[in-house]
Amino acid sequence: MNDARDPEPALVARGLAKHYGTRKAVTEVSFSVRRGEVFGFLGPNGAGKTTTIRMLVGLVRPTLGQVSVGGWDLATARERALARLGCIVESPDFYGYLSGRENLALSDRMARLAPTPDGPSHARPPAGDTARARIDAVAALVRIGERLDDRVATYSLGMRQRLGIAQALLGDPEVLVLDEPANGLDPAGIFELRTLLRRLADERGLAVFVSSHLLGEIEKVCDRIAIVHRGRALAEGTVAELTEGGARSLESFFLDVTAGETVGA
Repeated sequence: MNDARDPEPALVARGLAKHYGTRKAVTEVSFSVRRGEVFGFLGPNGAGKTTTIRMLVGLVRPTLGQVSVGGWDLATARERALARLGCIVESPDFYGYLSGRENLALSDRMARLAPTPDGPSHARPPAGDTARARIDAVAALVRIGERLDDRVATYSLGMRQRLGIAQALLGDPEVLVLDEPANGLDPAGIFELRTLLRRLADERGLAVFVSSHLLGEIEKVCDRIAIVHRGRALAEGTVAELTEGGARSLESFFLDVTAGETVGA
């Protein structure tokens, strides 16, 4: 078949807007995320972050605009686009009485029951691949292998979050979308998460999109950042560009850009 995908970047949002009647939750958001980078998405409460993320992962249909994942348009090639996307939009939900392995096996079985897009072979398990091999591989990647056969009820919040990322990686995605992944984590858990995100981008070449209100962590882990306010993307660039080479803090820049009354959703 003819593969008409664009080779770069991995995730693109063009002119996204979402209106609920007369209320405009998002009015104009555009950005792109490249393979091998961690992209930060910042904005005050009510800025339109969650609505934008839900449009990115196919949970909400945009009123206007386009999302493409791995070169596939989410509106016209939904299965192909979603096959290349792993995400955690809310806190991962697992069966506490089951082990981490059993939870991942259940997720893997459910994913394999879904229709398989007639796309490139990477969307299907490799020849000879087994569910156990896939689970062992993602568990090793997020470094929970030693606790994989323990009940999830005994996991710390940080371990549950890493298990959630392992679940998102089961389909071998090109893009990983994480909404506030550091919420509730202690400093050690935040450090482990930061290290993991950098490894996924640097060693696996994933495009990692992460929304967070922890400006210090975003500044440490991200290659580029977009700031949204009142449903619009107001600034985008590298950390060095936005902080004038370190002459000012990201917090200072963020507060300047988002000064004023917040509206939206």
